[in-house]
Amino acid sequence: MKLYLAEKPSLGRAIADALPKPHKKQQGFIEVGNGDVVSWCIGHILEQADPDSYDDKYKKWQLDHLPIIPEKWQLKPKYKTKSQLSVIRKLVKQAEQIIHAGDPDREGQLLIDEVIDYLNVDEHKKKHTQRLLISDLNRSAVQRALKKLQSNNAFMPLSVSALARSRADWLYGINLTRAYTIQGGKVGYQGVLSVGRVQTPVLGLVVNRDDEIKHFVAKPFYQVTANILTNNNENFAAKWQPSDACQPYMDDEGRVLVKSLAENVIQRITNQPATVSNVKKEQKQQQPPLPFNLSALQIAAANQYSMNAKLVLDVCQTLYEKHKLITYPRSDCRYLPAEQHQQATPILKHLSQIDGPLREAANKANSSLKSKAWNSKKITAHHAIIPTEKSSQNITLNSFEKNIYQLIARQYIAQFYPAYLYDHTKIDLDIAGGLFTASANIPTQIGWKSLYKQENKNSDVDTVQYLPEVKKGDVLQCQQGNLLEKMTQAPKAFTDATLLAAMTGISRFVNDKQLKSILKETDGLGTEATRANIIELLFKRGFLKRQGKLIHATDAGKGLINALPQQCTTPDMTAQWEAMLNNISEKKSNYQNFMQPLTSTLTELINLASQQLPTSLKGIKSTQKPAYKKRRRSSKKTA
Repeated sequence: MKLYLAEKPSLGRAIADALPKPHKKQQGFIEVGNGDVVSWCIGHILEQADPDSYDDKYKKWQLDHLPIIPEKWQLKPKYKTKSQLSVIRKLVKQAEQIIHAGDPDREGQLLIDEVIDYLNVDEHKKKHTQRLLISDLNRSAVQRALKKLQSNNAFMPLSVSALARSRADWLYGINLTRAYTIQGGKVGYQGVLSVGRVQTPVLGLVVNRDDEIKHFVAKPFYQVTANILTNNNENFAAKWQPSDACQPYMDDEGRVLVKSLAENVIQRITNQPATVSNVKKEQKQQQPPLPFNLSALQIAAANQYSMNAKLVLDVCQTLYEKHKLITYPRSDCRYLPAEQHQQATPILKHLSQIDGPLREAANKANSSLKSKAWNSKKITAHHAIIPTEKSSQNITLNSFEKNIYQLIARQYIAQFYPAYLYDHTKIDLDIAGGLFTASANIPTQIGWKSLYKQENKNSDVDTVQYLPEVKKGDVLQCQQGNLLEKMTQAPKAFTDATLLAAMTGISRFVNDKQLKSILKETDGLGTEATRANIIELLFKRGFLKRQGKLIHATDAGKGLINALPQQCTTPDMTAQWEAMLNNISEKKSNYQNFMQPLTSTLTELINLASQQLPTSLKGIKSTQKPAYKKRRRSSKKTA
């Protein structure tokens, strides 16, 4: 018999539903009509062993034990799911072939692979294990996936990448958390100082932003505009573009800081001829925004509905597993396979039949259009989050579910609307030797932007600046110059949306110039599946707090960041990790090349921690329970 081993019970039931009937439901598995069996894990049913599993001496937290580096790694069954592991153990022995049905991502690949390894499945059976990739739990989609089984061996690099990350996170979190908790106790801090290679740089982002806001001093800067009169008595405004000679009087962002310079420009241009040096007219277009991946969806939901990242993920899981209305939600991809386009007509038909603002939008959609989202070359283990072919018409959704489903549906519908078109005009003027420019965008086709009326109410769709018809060489008149005095603004505190955006576009915050130049915007802190939990973890551990929509660091969070060496608090190191892990998954690197340098780095960091006390935590009270009283609980890995 074939054993289909799914990641979760919901996925197992969906697979069984697409297999021959009749079905016999047993304890922990389903036997289908042809004798095959579907079973499941319940998420991770194995976990990294605690340090004291390697040696009893590690029950006591001591600096001279660090760094703890296992010679032979151990996994242990989770207590709550031991019985299900026993069920799987028996079925694996009976099975002639195993079908790996983990979630279609790096973690999903490892989750089932490590169970297969833990149960000592023989090499012949391993070699012939197949991979089933499912991103839509509806029967028709599962049936399509069942016809596209692949060799599980082809996905081993994904598994090795996830394994390397899991072990590296354990090493980093266990060792540094113990080191700084022990040292923190020496200055009176009675909580666990949890350090993780992802969570700590995220905390660092917030601490640094709070510090920038606290020490920010507003400075005035100056802009100059010119009132221009054409020969046909038409008026428009043009803005001064400071030359290179003005650089000594400007800041890094190109703002003029010296008022007398701006006033001098005004004196020189008032009542002077303004010669048109260039006119550029072109038709431009914007394609529809790509369908969502999880981070993009979390950012949109935070902006529009003030939903935090964890809530969005939980709602998505319900829409995916319970209601089967959306495809796999923990996706980091915003593209769709080309063959998926054939499902557009039935999906749009369902969307056009539901009550709500999207009914008319779906009715007007043109299913023959093919946006840039359909690009099979951009697909890895999964694709963008989109509605499934299942109708939501007779399903009762709560307000959160409705909001998230409508965001996903609208983004999908937008793929079947034409581009937003506009005429862009730019006029360059020479006034008394200075360069002034005026530009305008005139919409000619609203296209997909008609679906985003609320977001576009302050955009150029509704507020249009018109420019008169002029040509190069025309001599116009500058009636007068205007001085605009503005103040520099402090950076804004993080919100759920902006913190997620920072985590996904982390290259903006990387200090190392060489690393910054090679990082892509898609390289981020954490993964789609972990970012929400990382942010939530920092709140639970008392390192972050909320003030309305704003996120700030607590005194404990600030104290921890100030106690750590800079390399632990900035994204540089974890960005390097993610780049290297990605190289492993793409067969450009290997496990040893990633793990070996980590051990020497850990030794250096432990030595540094032992040589100085975290005085920045002195006098700060922890909101946690006293540190490492229950040592087994405290020694769990940190992300």
